Amino acid sequence: MKKINKKTSKKQWQSPILWILIIFGVLYLLSNIKIPSTSAPQEIKYSDFYRILKNNPERIAAVIKRENLLEGRFSDGSRFYLNIPENDRDLLKLLRENVEDFKVELPRTLFTQLLIYFGPILILILFWWMMAARGEQLGNRIMSFGKAKPIIHSESKKATFKDVAGVDEAKEELKEVIEFLKDPKRFQRLGGKIPKGVLLVGPPGVGKTLLARAVAGEAEVPFFSISGSDFVEMFVGVGASRVRDLFAQGRRAAKSSGKGGIIFIDEIDAVGRLRFAGIGGGHDEREQTLNQLLAEMDGFDPMEGLILIAATNRPDVLDPALLRPGRFDRHIVIDRPDINGREAILKVHTRKIKLDPSVNLKSIARQTPGFSGADLANLCNEAALLAARNNKETVEKEELEAAIERVIAGPERKSRVISKREKEIVSYHEAGHALLALLLPEVDPLHKVSIIPRGVAALGYTMQLPLQDRYVMTRQELMSRITVLLGGRASEIINVRDTTTGAENDLEVATQMARRMVTEFGMSERLRNVTLGRREGLVFLGKNLAEERNYSDTTAHIIDEEIQKIVDEAFNRARSILQENQDKLNLLASALLEKEVLDGEEVKKIVGMQEKQVQEDKEVKKP
Repeated sequence: MKKINKKTSKKQWQSPILWILIIFGVLYLLSNIKIPSTSAPQEIKYSDFYRILKNNPERIAAVIKRENLLEGRFSDGSRFYLNIPENDRDLLKLLRENVEDFKVELPRTLFTQLLIYFGPILILILFWWMMAARGEQLGNRIMSFGKAKPIIHSESKKATFKDVAGVDEAKEELKEVIEFLKDPKRFQRLGGKIPKGVLLVGPPGVGKTLLARAVAGEAEVPFFSISGSDFVEMFVGVGASRVRDLFAQGRRAAKSSGKGGIIFIDEIDAVGRLRFAGIGGGHDEREQTLNQLLAEMDGFDPMEGLILIAATNRPDVLDPALLRPGRFDRHIVIDRPDINGREAILKVHTRKIKLDPSVNLKSIARQTPGFSGADLANLCNEAALLAARNNKETVEKEELEAAIERVIAGPERKSRVISKREKEIVSYHEAGHALLALLLPEVDPLHKVSIIPRGVAALGYTMQLPLQDRYVMTRQELMSRITVLLGGRASEIINVRDTTTGAENDLEVATQMARRMVTEFGMSERLRNVTLGRREGLVFLGKNLAEERNYSDTTAHIIDEEIQKIVDEAFNRARSILQENQDKLNLLASALLEKEVLDGEEVKKIVGMQEKQVQEDKEVKKP
């Protein structure tokens, strides 16, 4: 039996010649179908018309001559037409003499005739062509609906480990993957297998995506990047189809390169959540997509050299089947950089920025504890913009420190109008914080104090910067921090003789810190070495989803009493210290009213204090 090629048959039906023949046939049939109509002109004989024109011309109301065709209207309203011979002078003479309304129209040009006869056909052909083109595009979109559209990074966008800083441990972990992609036979000859999947876990902005790109850049292999949300669609099965297509593209690229390839899925928690955890059960689109992803990872051939790298800041919600060995064999935790890591990141981001030679990046790194790589990149960009705004040739320390304050507290709002009374209250409030930060030895050194509004609600701020990163804190250090937080409220009561709403954030932070001391750190005198309340939060995001109360009402009452006791103890200590140093508090408040912004050294000179001697821990050199 002869096999019919459907594709060829479809092209034949799309041929314009075939459609032209069909249109001509339809027009021919329509032209031969006579439809009776009272309004259509009737053809009459030449002899009949000549007789009427000669004997009864009053019956003819109007006549129009177009070349060899006469069209007209009788006095009763009926219309007629007839063909006449060329150069019929007798007929034309009678028409001029007997018909009052007689007109002669110019003959039509060739172009006009062609347009009249072929215009409708051309319009139909154009309409058909537009519909066919749109149908083909729609068909292509429908057929590509289940195709994955990853971002393929070219050589011009290639990143290497030189572009990544502050994550030395993670780079060491990934060097083995790079070596395998460069020389897989070195591992395969001993029976070793490279991990099929690498999961990068860490808070937002620490460089997970950049690290994955750097791995591909170092190994010089194809790099496919896609987001987990690109797999999620309303229609069941589309996500699974895109997963299959993505891995098919990766295998083809790995085979063509001869070195393997890397597939990077960002925010994999969008598609890799725990199954049967929501509405929809086993028929949920996300679940079907996850099942396909698990099947594809099981089908990896180690000889292909295709490696899946995924990133997430929510490892707690991922399905256990996705995390097991054989799929994501290696989990690499990327945390916020320490002081040395921040300095290295600042060096990377300031390569293309003209820095003043006096800028000490080590000092800037010390002033940015808790900053991620993205925060530091934003800081460098803000500093460059500030320097350009001030028409400077280079970026100086002033712009970098101003950028730090902008990132932490928001932009200055010098346009906000504050009354003299409110400004005095704010100055005493911030002076209380600043003076306690100088007098208490357990807290971070004072860096700057300001009464210029910043951000949405801050009317002033006191900035303390640590000399080094801290990972463990004692009870006395926490108590001193709470004391500094309550210094603003204590100063208000001493000098303003009233309380204000300006201490809202201070009270919130102090209460939260005291609660954690009681319920998490076991620093309460009555409850001591126990933790109370089981918290289920978002890992790396620092937010609690829910807290299970695993203690009695009596214990809850004791918790409240212990929190109140800690806060009261810190507040009484702050008020006592400020009352003993009332003269220094007044000097500092007056200076703030005059200058609005004071750095740590200026505050020490105003209050007549020597700089606190803080011995920095010596850096331990790696052997």
